[in-house]
This record gives sequence, structure tokens and C-alpha cells, in this order.
Amino acid sequence: MEAGAGGIEPLGEGLPAELRDYPVQSSVARQEEYSRFLPLIKWLLVIPHLFVLVFVGLVALFAIVLAFFAVLITGRYPRALFDVVLSAYRYGWRVGAYMYLMTDRYPPFAFGDVPDYPARLEIAYPEQGVDRWRPLVAWLLAFPYLFVAGALLTVTGVLTFFAFFTILFTKRYPAGMFDLALVPMRWQQRGNAYSHFMVTRYPPLAWG
Repeated sequence: MEAGAGGIEPLGEGLPAELRDYPVQSSVARQEEYSRFLPLIKWLLVIPHLFVLVFVGLVALFAIVLAFFAVLITGRYPRALFDVVLSAYRYGWRVGAYMYLMTDRYPPFAFGDVPDYPARLEIAYPEQGVDRWRPLVAWLLAFPYLFVAGALLTVTGVLTFFAFFTILFTKRYPAGMFDLALVPMRWQQRGNAYSHFMVTRYPPLAWG
């Protein structure tokens, strides 16, 4: 996905119709040119973020447990808990885009949306409420989708390996390779959001 005039394209642009209106939207803006040698040290630069992600993940897990009982009892996902989990997802999305060599911009130590960062994630809050039974079975219903997403994510890993060399020698991440690597990341994020009953629509089985 190329960066537009403002640096970030609309999150659902270029996706099939069934994905454009799905409650989970994510994007990564591809650079025209990458730093040739930055991929050599990104693994080292990202270490502080990995430590933060451990803490963020624990906080999100606690929020999900609280939301489990809140939805079970009230049929509503408390907005404050939703925002905590969304913040963790956003943080992880930015770090993932950096680790997979999709952007050279160092991820900010921020938990909210960062509109000018090349990697962005949005999940629409379920204003209509959440069925009380969902927390009990959402993880099970999501399992087939997450299994496929996990298998696809190995493709992203392989493409990142090849992207390392294309960037090293040409300073470019080929658009076709970039788009192919992005799809499994999106699948994983949609599956995670559904399994944590943040969305009530099953993730579409569509490529994009």
C-alpha cells in the first residue's frame, strides 16, 4: 500500500468490498525507498519495544478477563476495557510492521492511535452490544480462522527474509511482495479481535 499525499492511505482502500466494511481495519504504507543497512540492526533496535509488549500484553490479558465477565453479565463490552485491548493491538501492529521491515520509522512508545505513523489499526467499537454467549465460544469459533492465519503468517516470515536482501541491494521492498506479506498480518489481527469478542462478525474468508 503506497503512502498518499498525507502519508497514510484510508485503511480499507484497495480491499475487497467484504473487507472494507469489516470492523477491523489495518494498513501499512510502503516506502518508495528504504534504508539499505537499517535491516541489519532492526532486531536490536526493537528489543525495548518487545519488553514493553510483554507488559502491554499482560495488561490487555487482564482487561480481556474483566471484559469476559462484563459481557457475560451485561451484554456490553465496557468501552474502557475495549480501548485498553485496542491500544495493545495497535502497539503490537506498529512493532510488527517495523520487525517485518515494512517501515523504517521507529515505532513510537505510544498506546493510542498515531495518525502519521505508517502502520495503523482501527477496530470499531460494538455499539450494538455483544451477545452474552460470545465470550464462552468466540475463541473456539475463531480457531479455524486463526489456524489458517498462523500458517499464512509463515509466508510473511519467508517474504521478510527475501525482503532483507532486496532492501540491502536495491533499497526497495517490491510492492507485490509487500502486499503479499501484509495479508497474513491482517488475517491474524482480524482473528484475534474476533476471538476476544471485540467484533461480532466472523472474519471474511477473503484475500486482503
